[in-house]
Amino acid sequence: MKLLEALVAQTYPTEKTEVVIADGMSDDGTREAIDEFSTKHTELAIRIIDNPARVIPAGLNRAIAESRGRLLVRLDAHSIPYPDYIEACHSALEKTGAASVGGVWEIRPAKDGWVARAIAVAAAHPLGAGGARYRTGGSEGEVETVPFGAFDRKWLERVGPFNEDLLTNEDYEYNLRLRQAGGVVWFDPTIRSTYFARGTLRELARQYFRYGYWKGQMLKRHPTSLRWRQALPPLFVLGIVLLGVLAPFAEWARILLLLPVSLYVATV
Repeated sequence: MKLLEALVAQTYPTEKTEVVIADGMSDDGTREAIDEFSTKHTELAIRIIDNPARVIPAGLNRAIAESRGRLLVRLDAHSIPYPDYIEACHSALEKTGAASVGGVWEIRPAKDGWVARAIAVAAAHPLGAGGARYRTGGSEGEVETVPFGAFDRKWLERVGPFNEDLLTNEDYEYNLRLRQAGGVVWFDPTIRSTYFARGTLRELARQYFRYGYWKGQMLKRHPTSLRWRQALPPLFVLGIVLLGVLAPFAEWARILLLLPVSLYVATV
């Protein structure tokens, strides 16, 4: 409901905003809560559609097909848009002619406690974010991907639907296809939303295991999209494991193991 409340608070547009919610056949009272909310907030034209596949790209494709506007703004869970979010997205699209625009995540802990706070800090730090401007901030300009994304419908029609075989990383792959089709993916720091990072190390591990697996599946389709910042962490871990196995038997392995581990600890 916080996400819907944030849409009510939007300063733009003045006409009724259409909100399409793709629901994965929930049975926990979500639909009833949305119906109750919509009766109290008639300024939003809220429609619920079924997502029987219960996966993100399928829900996106069905929501896009059911929507009617020219400006389409994707919004996901774990985030709350600023009151001027839609206005800033529209302004960036009009100003740049980009295929997709997005902005900054202001990453906050999902719960109290030092672990949740540490996860939020790491997720917004260049060492943990790998230079992703939407996590760390920075100047506006062309980028590889943005969170969520706002689109002009003509670009969605040109590129086609989200890949429903990719259960995660579908947004990066879609922005890649937009760029391959001649479009620009644009980062604008005035587009802001609050993102709530995972609250425990277990939740974080599950999230990033899923990210890593589906990143691999995406790279099978688009191997040339691999960047050094994405390859470095798995290569680092693989090197540490191999050198750790060899260290008891070879002095050179112990020396080589000590160097990257010391550098990593000092950097952290």
